[in-house]
Amino acid sequence: MSTKDEVREFLISRRANVSPEQAGLTGVGGERRVPGLRREEVAMIAGVSPDYYTRLERGNIRGASESVLNAIARALQLNDVEREYLFDLARTAPAPARSRGERPALRSVRASVQRVLDNLTLPALVHNANQDLIAANLMGRALYAPHYDTPHQPNIARFVFLDPRAPDYYVDWPLARRTTAAVMRLEAGRDPLNGELTALIGELSTRSPLFRTDWADHDVHAHRTGVKSFRHPEVGPLDVSFDVFEMPGEAGLQIVTYSPAPGTRSADAFALLASWAATQEPDGGRPDDAPEGREASPDEAPRPPR
Repeated sequence: MSTKDEVREFLISRRANVSPEQAGLTGVGGERRVPGLRREEVAMIAGVSPDYYTRLERGNIRGASESVLNAIARALQLNDVEREYLFDLARTAPAPARSRGERPALRSVRASVQRVLDNLTLPALVHNANQDLIAANLMGRALYAPHYDTPHQPNIARFVFLDPRAPDYYVDWPLARRTTAAVMRLEAGRDPLNGELTALIGELSTRSPLFRTDWADHDVHAHRTGVKSFRHPEVGPLDVSFDVFEMPGEAGLQIVTYSPAPGTRSADAFALLASWAATQEPDGGRPDDAPEGREASPDEAPRPPR
């Protein structure tokens, strides 16, 4: 989908989510052909002409001022993540050509980062914008063991939408699906020239009807902190808090840590998980003698504990 198409579909979907009553409009009853606000009502609330808003909704958003975008965001009652996504669309539409070509997604982390992960007692993972799991410590691989049980690069989105174990592993699988699709849409808006992410979206659209449904919602989401619930195949149910940390200087890479609340059943299960992880021989991962800053080859990608 082109950026202009994405702008159009996103604005239409957000407009449909706001009723006249929610927008504070009165005396606008009667039959409506579409749900939510009409274009002219959004324009009135935002303080722009109907013709100008119509051009924006048709995808001609390049050059729109910050004040106009903020007014549109307020009129459509966008949350912070949706507002950020709207600004990303405006910034990248039409996307300028890159003088040096597309940069491939990072497939590994620096040896110093891997040492930090290995010295954490809690599960920790690193993923890129394409949802590839590119690094982890032993507890992280143990927590996400089903994801790593693959001969290929482990990828969160492929597992969530294509692996038959996903509905059992994620307690709220529909929420996991919707969140994953929304995170991918946010990343696609940030970098519309990410060919690998575009290819992944195309693959999932072809292979998963549920992805097509979730993608069509046009939701966007930034993963920062929250609670996840898993049914781990070795230790059973787990409710864990997660926190996401950006990696300065490594665009698109995020470190995610997981921790249970003290004194809970999940904390006891984490102790069992640590014992189970310790019995597994980590036969993959970044070699200890890998030079600083060198990217590991695909053969060096971490494999799951067995």
